[in-house]
Amino acid sequence: MTFIQRRTLLAAAAGVAAAPFAASPAFAAVPKVYIDPGHGGTDPGASANGLTEKHLTLAIALQTRDFLLARGNVAVRMSRTSDITRSLTWRTDDANAWGATIFVSIHINAGGGTGFESYRYPGTGATTQRLHSNVHSRVLSGMRTIAAVTDRGQKTANFHVLRETAMPAVLTENLFVDRVADANLLKRADFITATARGHANGIALFLGI
Repeated sequence: MTFIQRRTLLAAAAGVAAAPFAASPAFAAVPKVYIDPGHGGTDPGASANGLTEKHLTLAIALQTRDFLLARGNVAVRMSRTSDITRSLTWRTDDANAWGATIFVSIHINAGGGTGFESYRYPGTGATTQRLHSNVHSRVLSGMRTIAAVTDRGQKTANFHVLRETAMPAVLTENLFVDRVADANLLKRADFITATARGHANGIALFLGI
């Protein structure tokens, strides 16, 4: 199934129009960016070294939103703006019903590794690949204004928020909460801001704003 076919079916199921996606900068209307801070509420995500994923993802996402809105000519919606519980299905249904142009999910990694990596759904086409490349490169360059960060690469995965969204979607994993060196960076306000600015810059590059 092609990306457009998959998008059309998912959008129809969500009850929203599925007009063909236009590449930047020629969007038919103001682009709509859906930002998804991972976890929240009763789902804390990964926790280690005095940090909890749900708080970090929200901090990055809120600043990403603010950086984007400061550019103008863009609408931003978030799956949550506080520490509340949202199911994965709620997040994708909400993005689909809103008719988002793109979907960006923000997470923090765990498992003993180090560095930054990002994901898209397997088999997606050139538009999603371009979004993926733009966001990945800009987040990494933003992080590297503060410290040396390992590039773990652009990957694919069958994650719900990438599979069930009816628009180009990417998911970022911003360092490892259980690696002391990474956690020390995640405790720095300037690193969180640089990471958020990187997300916003990548999104803006893709959208042409």
